[in-house]
This record gives sequence, structure tokens and C-alpha cells, in this order.
Amino acid sequence: MRQPYQPFPRTINRRHLLAMLGTSALAAASGVSLADISAQAQTAPLQTDAVAQGSAPSYALSMHGDVALPADYKHFAYTNPEAPKAGKITYGVVGTFDSLNPFVLQSMRTTARGMFIDGDFGNLVFEPLMQRSTDEPFTLYGLLAESVEIDDARSFIEFTLNPKARWSDGKPVTPDDVLFTYEILTEKGRPPFNARMKQIDKIERTGERGIRITFNDKANREFPLLLASTMPVLPKHAVDPETFGKASLKPPVASGPYIIKDVKPGERITYQRNPDYWAKDLPSRAGFNNFDTITIEYFRNETSYFEAFKKGLVDVYIDGSPNHWSKAYNFPAVTQGKIIKDTFVKGTPANMLGFVFNTRREKFADVKVRRALSELFDFEWANRSLFAGQYDRMASFWQGSELSSVGRPASDGEKQLLAAYNDKLLPEALNGTWQPAMTDGSGHDREPAKKAYDLLIEAGFTFNNGVATTPQGTRLSFEIMTRSVDEEKLALAYKRNLARLGIIAEIRSADDAQYQQRLQNFDYDMIIGALTASLSPGNEQWMRWGSGSRDALGSFNYPGAQDEALDAMIEAMLAAKDRSAFVDTVRAFDRLLISGSYYLPLYYLPKQQVARWSHIKYPEKTSLYGYQFPTWWAETTSAN
Repeated sequence: MRQPYQPFPRTINRRHLLAMLGTSALAAASGVSLADISAQAQTAPLQTDAVAQGSAPSYALSMHGDVALPADYKHFAYTNPEAPKAGKITYGVVGTFDSLNPFVLQSMRTTARGMFIDGDFGNLVFEPLMQRSTDEPFTLYGLLAESVEIDDARSFIEFTLNPKARWSDGKPVTPDDVLFTYEILTEKGRPPFNARMKQIDKIERTGERGIRITFNDKANREFPLLLASTMPVLPKHAVDPETFGKASLKPPVASGPYIIKDVKPGERITYQRNPDYWAKDLPSRAGFNNFDTITIEYFRNETSYFEAFKKGLVDVYIDGSPNHWSKAYNFPAVTQGKIIKDTFVKGTPANMLGFVFNTRREKFADVKVRRALSELFDFEWANRSLFAGQYDRMASFWQGSELSSVGRPASDGEKQLLAAYNDKLLPEALNGTWQPAMTDGSGHDREPAKKAYDLLIEAGFTFNNGVATTPQGTRLSFEIMTRSVDEEKLALAYKRNLARLGIIAEIRSADDAQYQQRLQNFDYDMIIGALTASLSPGNEQWMRWGSGSRDALGSFNYPGAQDEALDAMIEAMLAAKDRSAFVDTVRAFDRLLISGSYYLPLYYLPKQQVARWSHIKYPEKTSLYGYQFPTWWAETTSAN
């Protein structure tokens, strides 16, 4: 007979944690060893009351410097508070889904879009304590928490919940819900939720609506803002702890602006605006959530997605292909003005896109091999032949921003940060002259192949009859896993150049489900990977580059980086107290990433391209982060 669920003890220590989770289950879920689990578990007492101390409560919180908006602000500048609340919109995405629970490992990559912190669709169902403004690098304003208090050392953060905050079933949001959320995510949540409790010393109620979180010495200066903006609050009364760790299609009780109206797994999900949404009059929500219903349709590929858009079955189409953008819009709905093509310029770094070397594979463990193979992609030829010359070359992991190291010699502050790791740096990365391999664009430039040849010789390779042979005596070969026609084209272009040195690249196309499974388990030699970039990189870098994430299943450490120098830069980045020091640490980090050749940088579009049916409208001002679908609306004369 199954034992009833026992809530967390009021004091959580390592013994309690391991007993509750089961060490083997926790190890399997997180992809780390039992020794790691034992070493990382911390004490986090949950107490019932505390006396608030520290600085005065505030309506907003910024990572560095002052917030942009005054206390009496009415709305974010990139919204239209007069937008009509009516109509419907249908979005499209390529992929599938089988769960409505975005917080557990089982459905980490297969949860329906829009549930929580979706880069395109926002927080439709679940909400964090504070709302991030996309017009500032990293500033938060009140949402579930009406005010926040934090000391200069950021040793604690205290939230006062908004007395109006309600769940979709009408019950109030309380400090008990916040406590329960941290308990259940620690026990059954996926990375990074389940790992964050190790930075917390204690959590305690402060009066009727307050919750205070005190941090231990493992926490960094960004961590309080992450808790406020990326951790959900879950309803204690409506979550079954016994089944929470599993994928589920049961519509949840939540506090967000939408409730789930209809679900067809793998095909579509429809959200309906909650007319009783508690925060509809908050300044941080003014001009958001304007559609009565939002439907997200799922497609097998971009072709079927675009065909649905042409027929009016989808209202907007995000077009990342300049070739497609310039050639595919010659059908009647465009010429008649029913479909409009818009471009948006954002003020944030371009997202990194590149061929990713999986350094967990022995063939890519040597940085000289990775540097050699990075010489063999002919961007100039591919851009001209495949993309009509419309892309710009990617070089930095923070391309096009003040955080990029490319074209800038290292400052004194950077040199001090990097002093212990000079042996890991390319001289040209340090002095700012590094650029990715360039060709004459003819497709026959031999200079990159010569550089690659020399680097492979340095790495102990030999060439027998023009074939690159490893120090172990085997031919260098690897597989490139792709998931779209465009990726296959890039892989074929790369394969062509690799063959010049007798290197074999096999291209393996995978459907979305297979791709996601292999990605989560790091079961690939090379992929074409992307990393989102912002003006305030922080804790997410641990899951991308930290040594501890190399073997953590489901992490975004696609190349399998494990380097003390990268760990040190992330720590320095998170400890920076002002913008100048922060910029130094990110640029130093960028120089190390470039020198490590973990990604072969590809390209980026200097603008965002979105096509829409003409009844869909958007605000005049574009945010720092570009277009924001949650601020769009339907023209009332066409709404239905």
C-alpha cells in the first residue's frame, strides 16, 4: 500500500533530503553522481515568522544601477494600455508536446508552449513573483509581490505579496504557496529549479503576506533576482505532490492571465483569457494579454507551418530565413495587403548560432582539432550561394553589443581576471583581433584548409593519401545531427569542405522527438546549436558552461565544457557590483569561449522578421529585446 505523502520537515538537511528523494532516483534525474548529491545538499530551515530588517521595501529591483521607471509608472513604454481586449490569435510552432507541466525533467522539452516564461508567448498560465521589463537589461517590477526588500550585500530578499493576488479558482495566493513551491520544486523539480535550494539558508514568513529568503555563501548577487523573476509560484491546495514529478495533461490551477480551454496533445493548445484575472489593472500588466483566446498550433516542419499561415490558419509567422523572406511572399494575400511583412531591430546581442562540438566525444576533446575544423566552414560561399548574402557573420557570444570582446583589446580589468588562464587564450582573442575563418567566397579558397592542416599536424594527426588520420590511427569521421532542411543545407556545405582533408561527415536527420531525446542525453557528435543572449548574462551560464552541468541530463551545456577558467569567469560575473566590472567579466568570458572553440560560429540576422495578417496590431515602440507578442492585439473590427 502506498504511503501518504509527508510534507517536508520544517528543517531540511542532507539526511532529510536524501531520504525523501531516494538517492538513486535523484542521481538518475539530475545526471550527477551520488557523491555530488551528498556534497551539494544544504540545510534550508523553513520557519513560521521573522522580523523584517534591512532597507526599505521598493516597487522594483535592478541588477546593476537604478531602475528606469518611477514608483508611479502607469505602464511599460513598449505596451499600449489602450489596446482593445478582444479577438483571438493563432500562433504556430514546429515541434510537439505531451505535457502541461514545465517544471519536471520528464517533460522539460515537451511541455506545451506558453505555460511559463516562454520567450515568445510570455507567462500565460503560471507567474513569478516579479515581472521583468524587456526595456532594461535586468530590472524587475511588482507582480505577485507588490514590494520587495533587499540589503546591499544581497544576503536576503523579502517579498510582500499583493493582497489582490488570486489563483484561477478564486483562492488567495499566500506565503504558504511560496513555501510549498520551493519544497516541491526541490523534491521533484527539474534543473535548474531543483538545484537552487542549495543557495538558500532559510525561508520564513514575515507577517500575513510576507516571505523572507536568506541566502548562504553559495549565493551570488544575481540569484535574488532569478528567484523573483524565474521561479513560479504554485498553489499548495491544488497540486498533488504524489504526481507532480510526472508529465501531465491536466489543466492546472494557476495565477496567470489565461486558463487552458482545450488541449490536443501534439497538435494544439488553446488558452482563454481569465475575465477575473487579478492583475489586469497592475502597471506591470497594462497593455498585455489582449486576446480573448490564444491558440498555438504545432507543425511537423516549417513548410507546413508556412502553408497554414498563407491560408490564414495561423496569424503570424516568425521568419528566420532571409532567402524565404525575400522570395516566398508573392502570393495574393501579400499583394492585396492582407498580410504585412514587418522587421524589428532589437538592442540586445545576437543569439549565438553555430556548429557545436561535443567534447564528451574523444575525437573533439583536443582544442586544436576543434580549431582546425572551425577553419573549414566557408561562410562567405554559403552566405552568397544559400542565403543571397543576407546574413552577417557571427563571431562573439554577445555579438553586436558592449559585452562582445571582438574588436576590443582586453582591458586592465580583463587581464587581471584572465592572468591565471593565459595558457587557455588565443593571443588574438586577448588583443581583440580574432575573427572567424574568412575566405574569398569562391568556394575554392585553399588558405583555410592549409591552416586546418597545420593545426591537425600539431594535434598529432597524419595524412595518408590525403586522409586525416588521428593519433590512434583511425580516419577522422563524425556525425552531424540535423532537424530541418536549412540545417541539412548548412551541414552539406560544411561536409564539402571537410572532404578536402579527407574528413568524413555523415549527416543524420532526426524528427523532433528523436532530436530532443538525443539532445537531452548528449547523444550526438555535432549539432547546430543556438544560445539566447542578453545584456545581463548570469546564472544561466552555469547550465551552459559550468563544469557541473557537463553530465547533468537536460542541461544546455551542449559542447560538454568542463574548465576551471570558465567556472571562474562565471563566478566573477555574478559577483560584479557595478556595470563596468560586469562588462569586464563578460568580455573576459567571451575571450575564453572563443579560444576554446566549442562552437563554430555561423551567422545572424541583424533584424527580426515577422509576417502577420493585417488585423493583428502591435505597439509603436519596440522594446530593447525586440517584438513582444504578449503586447499585440486584434483590430476590433476584425475580432471574433
